[in-house]
Amino acid sequence: MTRRAPLMTHVFLLVGGVAWLYPFLWTLGSSLKSTDEFFGRGLDPLPGTPLWSNYAQAWQGASFGQYFLNTLTITVVTVLITLLVTAMAGYTLARTEFPGKGLVLVAVAATVFLPHGYTIIPIFDIMDALGLLNSLWSIIIVQSAGGIVFGTFLFMGYFRAIDRALEDAARVDGANFHQVFWRIMLPLSGPMLATVGLFTAISAWNSFFIPLVFTLARPELRSLGVGMYAFIGENSTDWTLLCAGSVITLAPIIAIFLVLQRFFVNGLAGAVKQ
Repeated sequence: MTRRAPLMTHVFLLVGGVAWLYPFLWTLGSSLKSTDEFFGRGLDPLPGTPLWSNYAQAWQGASFGQYFLNTLTITVVTVLITLLVTAMAGYTLARTEFPGKGLVLVAVAATVFLPHGYTIIPIFDIMDALGLLNSLWSIIIVQSAGGIVFGTFLFMGYFRAIDRALEDAARVDGANFHQVFWRIMLPLSGPMLATVGLFTAISAWNSFFIPLVFTLARPELRSLGVGMYAFIGENSTDWTLLCAGSVITLAPIIAIFLVLQRFFVNGLAGAVKQ
């Protein structure tokens, strides 16, 4: 019985993994099919004759080059802003005490549960008042603000797990609060920087609602997610090119995750360690 339990666990996980990956594998295979094969093969993910030209058509026909550049710009700047703000806020909350700190943390945490649909109108008005509508900066600012709370709490948990002796030794040598953060604590938070950066990159890269709302008057500023609508017509949809566009959109973020997965796991382990 004890030997069969690990075997059944592995079988269950293998079946679950295949079921989880199948939609992506089907999309990958369908991106290489002809239109006739797409409808004729049904749920069969394997194409008869791979049509690699689907990717070239998807890239050129839907202006994916411009959308890719827009998405890359949004993602990189959003990640940099989010990492800078959340690292500083997380360290401050982890290492300082001030009156009302508990209430501040509760109030900040409560904002996580506010749905975007209820906040998009005031955010839209703020961006309009700042003159940032229909620009990449409006998307970047809103995306960065959306990930600050989550990233701050992750950094706060990570910094709390670091031995205070390192800071005490630095202060004995004459370092102040800011020098301790920039020269000691921030370099030690590499795994958490990778974790928060990965979360933020995935969110910014895959975002649809925010780029859609803030680029309505300027289609050339669309992100990849919004640009996918180019394959959906009023009377018909080019499903094979839609699948090819989906693979193009997903491939970079999957590659980033594969590269940073070790830091991702270490960062999460450090954040929950008390």
